[in-house]
Amino acid sequence: MEIAGSIALVTGANRGMGRHFVTQLLDRGAAKVYATARTPETITSRRPGVVALPLDITDPASITTAAATATDVTLIVNNAGISTRTNLVTGDLPAIHREIETNYFGPLHVIRAFAPTLGRNGGGAILTMLSALSWMSHDGANAYAAAKAAAWSLTNGVRLELASQGTLVSGLFVGSVDTDMMAGWDVPKSDPAAVVRTALDGLAAGRLEILADAGTVALKAALSQDPRALYPQLSTLGTT
Repeated sequence: MEIAGSIALVTGANRGMGRHFVTQLLDRGAAKVYATARTPETITSRRPGVVALPLDITDPASITTAAATATDVTLIVNNAGISTRTNLVTGDLPAIHREIETNYFGPLHVIRAFAPTLGRNGGGAILTMLSALSWMSHDGANAYAAAKAAAWSLTNGVRLELASQGTLVSGLFVGSVDTDMMAGWDVPKSDPAAVVRTALDGLAAGRLEILADAGTVALKAALSQDPRALYPQLSTLGTT
């Protein structure tokens, strides 16, 4: 994917990694970046080339309106997402629904709306923000893990469906990132600017999966192991 000269649309561009995507895409020569948010007034960048655009990924009508406006897009960055820190068995069911609606159906609706535009504009690329938790659950955030696992499968499926129109579909996998979403979690966190650099390097290189930190690389390599190796708390389960 040639980033220089591209016309990108970034969801959730008003803070966190979305803001870094906008900045770094412009730094790499993107001709225009549609910086989207539910409230476009929260887009603070005033750099030439930034176009603030309303887009709520949980509202299909909002996505349709954005797609009718941004007809020149060649790169979609599915960055917007939420974490409600909810478990599956005893957690708040409406919160679980919100996670699935935002982290799975949100990117799906965006892709469905913009895929024809990408095809008309030469194929382009889609980069979707996934997670190390696409591959591993975490007690206290199991709804998020389930939604991101579904989004991983979505990414794989969409990649196959859009290959014929020449669209590169990439997934970005990362552990904890120092953003508002991870505030309050006392764990090591990656620098969001560094994660975005790795993501754009991988996109430029045409990678289908972009692993943004050493922990995520190690986790991907360990997926063939018995689950007890990944979840030490299950080491005695089922034994006598």
